[in-house]
Amino acid sequence: MTLKHPRYKAAVVQAAPAFLDLQAGIEKSIRLIEEAANKGASLIAFPEVWLPGYPFYVWLGTPAWYMQEGYVQRYFDNSLSFDSPEAEQLREAARTHSITVVMGLSERAGRSLYISQWIIGPDGETLLQRRKLKPTHLERTVFGDGAGEGLTVVDSALGRIGALCCAEHVQPLTKAAMFAQDEQIHVAAWPSFSLYDFASALSYQVNNAVTRTYAVEGGCFVLAPSTVVSQEMIDLLCDTPERRNLLKAGGGHSVGYGPDGAELFEKLPPDVEGLLFAEIDLSLQSLSKAVFDPAGHYARPDVVRLVLDRRRRPPMHELRDRSDGVEIGDVSAAGGARNIESIGGEEVHSVETPANDR
Repeated sequence: MTLKHPRYKAAVVQAAPAFLDLQAGIEKSIRLIEEAANKGASLIAFPEVWLPGYPFYVWLGTPAWYMQEGYVQRYFDNSLSFDSPEAEQLREAARTHSITVVMGLSERAGRSLYISQWIIGPDGETLLQRRKLKPTHLERTVFGDGAGEGLTVVDSALGRIGALCCAEHVQPLTKAAMFAQDEQIHVAAWPSFSLYDFASALSYQVNNAVTRTYAVEGGCFVLAPSTVVSQEMIDLLCDTPERRNLLKAGGGHSVGYGPDGAELFEKLPPDVEGLLFAEIDLSLQSLSKAVFDPAGHYARPDVVRLVLDRRRRPPMHELRDRSDGVEIGDVSAAGGARNIESIGGEEVHSVETPANDR
């Protein structure tokens, strides 16, 4: 039997977000989805927290400043819930245009926010809803941690697709978990590279190199969308010369690499918005894997190996005796599934968050 290797076109976004305006961001997303589909793309990749834009204000001033300016409330209000009408608009756009969408967003669940990526199939069904495992540095003042279940590569008609955000690409064990699942297409979502441009570790040169290294290490196609900082964002966020020196307009450096590290397209100028298109031919992966296969013939699990824990840890456990007559097992509970187990003769009740709040 001859193996089938899908071939198709993928679109990579480089654009300015509709900053702190969720509905405008949804509308711009739908326009980009339509444009990508009309130009023959079967997949479109969006940057990190494209909706409602990256919270650059946390890097520009004290919490007292940006709280008083109202950024905390505005960012929360314009983040996206999974079961919201706005999220359904995205799913409907994917369904209407028969395209797989990998969306980067600030996800609102309860009263917390998460750096999330949703993979939406061409039928509008969500294939993956993942959250960044550990927000980077000052991002922790805005976002909570993800869970191990987010390190999942999903099967699709386009191949095995995975996604990570920004500095997750400098986490060796995180990358190893993705490589071990036979990832074929990887979306590396980044924000703009115009913040602190004097810091080498935050530069596009370093982070484009990190993206390229991921492609070679994993022997997979990597699509790396990024945002552009617009002049409107500068005018809003940078009210002093000092802040204007920290965040500059532009910063778009979207790239794409094949499993051999070859560039898939020419970059756009850093201040230009648009879609970049890559030709994906999954048969090329076999050539790269023949040399480097970190989870196959080039692995040494007898020497080093990784343990991945995908269990979700709920924030509340109930301890009670057996006098209520409840049997050990899974029972439904208001607000989510309740798992019951016996520990030391006592029942431990774990209440999980409903799927729509994850």
